[in-house]
This record gives sequence, C-alpha cells and structure tokens, in this order.
Amino acid sequence: MALYIGLMSGTSVDAIDAVLCNIDDTSSQPIQLIHSKSLAFPKVIQQQIHSLSNAEYTHDPIEEMALLDRELGELFAEAVDDLLKDSVHTKNEIRAIGSHGQTIRHRPDAYHPFTIQIGNPHSIAAQTGIATIADFRTRDMVYGGQGAPLVPAFHQAIFHDPAQDRIVVNLGGIANITYLATQGEVLGYDTGPANTLMDQWIARHQNKSYDQNGEWAQQGKVIPELLQDFLGDPYFTQAHPKSTGREHFNLNWLKQFAIDSYQPVDVQATLLELTAQTVAEAIQSHTQEGKVILCGGGAYNPVLQERLATKLTQFKIMSSQEFGIAPDWIEAMAFAWLAHRCLNNLSGNLPAVTGAQREVILGSIYPA
Repeated sequence: MALYIGLMSGTSVDAIDAVLCNIDDTSSQPIQLIHSKSLAFPKVIQQQIHSLSNAEYTHDPIEEMALLDRELGELFAEAVDDLLKDSVHTKNEIRAIGSHGQTIRHRPDAYHPFTIQIGNPHSIAAQTGIATIADFRTRDMVYGGQGAPLVPAFHQAIFHDPAQDRIVVNLGGIANITYLATQGEVLGYDTGPANTLMDQWIARHQNKSYDQNGEWAQQGKVIPELLQDFLGDPYFTQAHPKSTGREHFNLNWLKQFAIDSYQPVDVQATLLELTAQTVAEAIQSHTQEGKVILCGGGAYNPVLQERLATKLTQFKIMSSQEFGIAPDWIEAMAFAWLAHRCLNNLSGNLPAVTGAQREVILGSIYPA
C-alpha cells in the first residue's frame, strides 16, 4: 500500500479539496480513493485571491501575494489535518502530499511563459510533517508546453477503454476536455469558460457564489446575437495545445459586449449556452460518438447537462460517479497521482496535450 494525499483548489476558488489515495501501478485499479474532504475558503481569503487574480490589480501585489502564499499554505495543511482526523490512517503512513496550489496567474502565451500557484509547500510540509510535492506546471512550460492541462494523463490511467472512445469533461471554473481514443495519442485542452463567468455574473447581480442547479440560467432566454459575439473570441478557434483561465475570461472580458443592455438573467442563460456549445463543438471535432464523462462542479448542474445532451445526441453522457468517483475529487486525485509519479521518477505530462518538447518529471519536492 502506497498512500498519497492530493490537494486541489481550482479557478472557482470555493474550497480546498483533499483526498487520500492508495496508488499501485501494478494493479488493475491503479488508484483507489480511500477518503475525501473539502475545506471551504474563508470569505476574506476568497476575496483576496479574487483581488490578486484581477488583471487590473493596483495595490502592492508582491507583499500581498507573499502573505497570501503563507496563509494558504497553512490552510492547505489544515485541510490535510482534517482529512486525516476522519481517516483511520496517520501521517506516518503517508508517503507524500501532492499540492496543486491556487493559481493566481497563468500566462502560457507570454514572451517568457509562466504560471503562478500559491499555497506555500514549505508550510504544508512543516505543519503536517509530510513531504510535499508542488509546482507541477513550471517544468512543462520550460520545455515549451502550456503547463496545462495536466489531468489528462491521469484520465488516461483511470478511464481509458480500448473498445470505445471516451471524452472526459472537467467543468470547473474553466472547461477542459480529454479525448481518450481507443488507440493513439491522448488529446486534451481548455475549451473556454465553464463556471467562472456564470459565477462572477451571479455574484454581481444576486450576491450568490454560484448558480445552484443552473436555476437562474434556466429562468432566462439565450440571446443569439450575444452568443455569437462571445463565440467570436479568437480563443475558441485557436488550435490546441491551448490553456486559459480567469486572466482572460472575467467580468472585464464581458464588458466589451455591452452586456448591461440585456436582462441579467438572459446573460446568465447565454453564458451557460456558451459553455455547452464550446464544449460540444470541441468534442465533435475529434469524434462523433462515445462516452462523455463529466466531472468538476458543473457536473452537478442539470441545466448544463441537458444542454450538452441536446448537442451531443450520439454520445452517452454520464457522471464520473458512475465509475465510483464523485465529480468533486477527480482533480485532487490527479495531484496525488502526480506526486507518486514524481517520487518514482516517472513523467507526468503528455506532450500531445501540453505541447511540451518531451515528457518530463513534474513537481518539486519539499521534505518534511
């Protein structure tokens, strides 16, 4: 038994997801989810992350980022402690923690591409007494990759079926797909916004953190001309490998479309349709039938599921829950798996996905 903990906080910035996994590459089930727990971000921390991630940030970013980095490190460590308290396992049994951290800037198209995740791994290792693996994205970028998405390699390990095409769709803040063909290379990339624009829009108009079950969007009507304006963004037709984030898709992005001239509820409906259409078109560009496996928070949105089903009539759409893993935990499990890969000197990226020149070992090791 080789036990690892995976920590994930995504672009939605709602909580830290923590999982305890058993990883055995020789088994027919290479990774088993043993226990999981989520630690909600305090509102003040959530607001600080959103502020620091804002492209128009005008305060003292260096000092505030450094302070938040340490504070998040302690929160990630707290998530580990909470996870183990509810488990029969102790820290001495854990080989390592794989911590993604919190992305505050992702610039794969900069002159010198870079990505920044905070959540100080030294703090995690010191506070938990467990070796921590972090900084998974930078090495891929140094070798010419996007540094994202990294989860497709994990999707391949747990979902690939040699008899049928499968497409894994992660509906987090940003949507990304992994195309698992029966044979050949794995492909994967960010298709565009999933929940991030809808979350920001409902927060602005209804002071809610997200549109539960898509209920507000369902009350509105899609605005065809606005949807076409959204789809005119060059990102949607950009060839993969590609990745994106809140740096691009945010309220400032929406402002260019004069959205205040429309009913807010109709804008929400149009944003949901944007997610459904861009995901569906990306899938159909690779295959015309197969299984679509949904994970991430958007997998719980029945309205989004229905719109995807309407557009993907030749596909069977299902939740990762049908494979025994709740949609919430897939990404955290992926970083436990990547920590395992790092400690065993195994590559963690897929060049066909990220665009890197070659496979490389991902992550830096922070001893306890």
